Amino acid sequence: MLKVSNISKWYGDQIVLRDVSFTLSPGERLGLTGPNGCGKSTLLRILAGIETPDSGHVSIDSPMTRVGFLPQGMDYCEKSTVDDILRPKVRHIQAAEAKVLHLAEAIADASEATLPSTMEAYADAVARLEELTQETPSSHDAQQVLADLGMTNIALDTPIGQLSGGQKARLGLARLVLQAPQILLLDEPTNHLDIEALEWLETWLVNYHGGILLVSHDRALLDRTIHGILELDATTHQIRSYPGTYTDYAAAKERERARQWEAYRAQQERLTQLAGEARRLSGYAKSIERGTIDFVPRKTAKGIARRAVVQRRRIERELAQERIEKPSRSWQMNLDFTMTPESGRQVLVLDHVSVGYDGQPLLKGFSDTVRQGERIALIGPNGSGKSTLLRALSGRLAPLSGDIRSGSRVIMGVYEQGQEGLQPDDTPLDVILQVASLSETEARRFLHLFLFTGDEVFKPVSTLSFGQRARLILARLVASGCNLLLLDEPINHLDIPSRVNF
Repeated sequence: MLKVSNISKWYGDQIVLRDVSFTLSPGERLGLTGPNGCGKSTLLRILAGIETPDSGHVSIDSPMTRVGFLPQGMDYCEKSTVDDILRPKVRHIQAAEAKVLHLAEAIADASEATLPSTMEAYADAVARLEELTQETPSSHDAQQVLADLGMTNIALDTPIGQLSGGQKARLGLARLVLQAPQILLLDEPTNHLDIEALEWLETWLVNYHGGILLVSHDRALLDRTIHGILELDATTHQIRSYPGTYTDYAAAKERERARQWEAYRAQQERLTQLAGEARRLSGYAKSIERGTIDFVPRKTAKGIARRAVVQRRRIERELAQERIEKPSRSWQMNLDFTMTPESGRQVLVLDHVSVGYDGQPLLKGFSDTVRQGERIALIGPNGSGKSTLLRALSGRLAPLSGDIRSGSRVIMGVYEQGQEGLQPDDTPLDVILQVASLSETEARRFLHLFLFTGDEVFKPVSTLSFGQRARLILARLVASGCNLLLLDEPINHLDIPSRVNF
């Protein structure tokens, strides 16, 4: 069992997690939800031991329990090989084998005085080699997992730099499978996966017998694989638990919101009534006082005024003791391209285009015309060349052959799969002001439509979550007035409400 006790985490003067507590029991499957940037990835990194909390602690029943963590952004060294990722201890095994061989030769040449220490060192080296061998899957196992994930054509010595984003995502899953953990911590595992890989992931999770804590913006996956929801609230920075699937959670949240609206309106009506009565009494008392100097009527007026004061104090007391906050709006961005200028009828013309790398085409002799108003989906398995074609269409990659022409008045906007194009030191405000003629106030108001509020507009891009960066790139596309969108997996990292509004 994994137990989280009163974890809090600060970044500077900003709190991300406050007294977070929950347990993950063996075989339990929990989904972790909340808006982009609320701290879900931070919490998973703490559970995985990558970050430390400022207070509280994480405990696991047995020190032998293996925890498998799949981070949201897989940061591989491009020069590493597939085998380096799947079996990182292979190089240690090779070094251990060499040490055993060296000590075996040393035993043959050892003197009577050095033989006992050499034998002891040899025994230690053999034990270490056996330990590493037991911890490391065989190359056959690694290739079998790759085959299960539809990567039979990927050799273990393939450099990471040759893999597509989807293949890198599958590689992360393959490494997790080979670790055989008892607890899974998954941070948006569906990003970059094609339909085949998504189906494999869902089946694997359904059949997995350990504990799962899953961050995903795929509502269908959550409904099919988890038994409960942990909601990380962006305002309180605390956890609330809900039983059932994501659909059950969404229904429960809607009921809560309806009850809060009902209670809020009832309280507002009651306070309005009390305030009105207080004003009426106060006005009546003043009218009596102004109309006479007689003692008895003026004494009556003072009594009426005291009743007005009592009414006002009732209002203050109720607000102090049980103020019902107005329900906040749901976290949805406002994505609106309706004000973009119109392009010519022909937007893109492709004439016998071939694209690929190092002279090796992934797509050959493709011709087509994209016309104004068309919406075209580019589909295919991971590694088939979808991103490569989009790079060629955007001018970031020269085609191997053929011609690509843009139509008149075309303003191209590109969303790259890896969220390239954002400078780490820029702020969201900088990003918008670079592409739009807006005042700072107008830019801040515009960013508010993409859920950047308050001082968030001044945060460096490097400190934003992947989901916040996704929203920022979409905001930049809208602000730049583009009328041709080339979108490479744009909903990766977006939370469920933002996906609904996409």
